[in-house]
Amino acid sequence: MIEEARWRDLTDPRRVPDLAIEQLESGRKDPMFENLVIPEDLGTVSEVVDDHKIKRYAFTQDEHHSWYMNDSPFGGRIGQPALLCNDLVQMFTNVYAASKVVGLHTEEEMWFDNPVRLDEVVTLSAGYTDAYERRNHGYVVMEARAVGDDGRSIVRHRGIEILRTMPGAVAGRGSTTSADRPVTGEVPASSREVATLEDARVGDVLTPLIRTVTFEQAAVFSRLGEYVTNIHNNLATAREGGLRQPIVQGAQQFGLFAQRLAHAFGASFFTTGWLRVKFLAPVNVFEPITISGIVTAINACDDGGQIALLDVWARNSAGRLTTVGWASAKLPTN
Repeated sequence: MIEEARWRDLTDPRRVPDLAIEQLESGRKDPMFENLVIPEDLGTVSEVVDDHKIKRYAFTQDEHHSWYMNDSPFGGRIGQPALLCNDLVQMFTNVYAASKVVGLHTEEEMWFDNPVRLDEVVTLSAGYTDAYERRNHGYVVMEARAVGDDGRSIVRHRGIEILRTMPGAVAGRGSTTSADRPVTGEVPASSREVATLEDARVGDVLTPLIRTVTFEQAAVFSRLGEYVTNIHNNLATAREGGLRQPIVQGAQQFGLFAQRLAHAFGASFFTTGWLRVKFLAPVNVFEPITISGIVTAINACDDGGQIALLDVWARNSAGRLTTVGWASAKLPTN
C-alpha cells in the first residue's frame, strides 16, 4: 500500500525523537549478497517535490538554473533532471538497513521522460531483478521508476551495485566490458568546443563542466538529513571501508553529467534524454572533476527531428578517467 505523501524523502526524520537509535532501521535486512531474493520487490513510496527538495539538491550539485528557481519552458518551476536519481537508488533501503551498507555503485542508467513539477507528488517503485558474482564480489541489478501525480512517467532507472564490500580494496578497478563502445576521453585536435548543441555536428566537444563536491555537499546528498550513516557522509564509516576519506556517491556524480547534458540539449533532455555511466574510480570529497563529452553520431528521427549520440566522461585532478558513459537526446530545434 502506498504511504500518504507526508515528507520529501524516503523516510520522515521528524519521527526520530520518539524512537530509540536501534529502531531507526528495525526490521530491515542486513545488506549482504546472501540475503538477496531475486526477484525482490523493494516497495512503493510517495513523496512530494517541494521547494526545499529542489533547493537542497541545487546546493549539493551547484545547480541553480532559473528553470528550477523561477520558471521554465514547461510552465512553472521544475526539478533538476536527476533530482530523483538518488531516491530511486536508495529504494533498496526500504528493505535493507541503509547504515549497514558498505557497497559501491558501479553503473547507473536513466531515461528521462518528463520533468517533475514543483509541489508534485511522485510515486517511486523499485525491485531487484538480477544478481550475479564476478571477481569474488556479488552484484545486484535494480530497476525502478518515478511517475507523476497524473500517472505520466518522469524517469526510469537501472542500476548495478556491489551490495557489500570493502570499497578501499576494490576502488579503482572499474573497467568497461568488451560489449561497450570504448570511451577514451580523448579529444581530436580538429574538434569544435561548444556550450550547447543547437547547431551540433559530429565531433563537437562539450565545454567542460568543472565541479568540486565538498564534504558538506556529499553529506547532505547522501541522506545525512535522514540520519543515515555511510561512506559518503561519515569519516569513521569511510575509514572502516578502507578509504582515507569519504567519497562522492555515484548518483551525485551522475547528476553532474545530467546537469551538463541538460544545458547542452535544453528542454528536450527532460523528455527524450538517456544517460548511462560506469564508475571506474572513486572521487574523493574536495577533489575537482572535469566532465565533458563528444558527439559521435547524429541520426534522423521519424518525426523529422534529429537525435545526437555522445560519449561522455569525467577526469579527476590527476587527469585519470573516473567515469565513462554514453548519452543521447533529441537536438533542440530553432
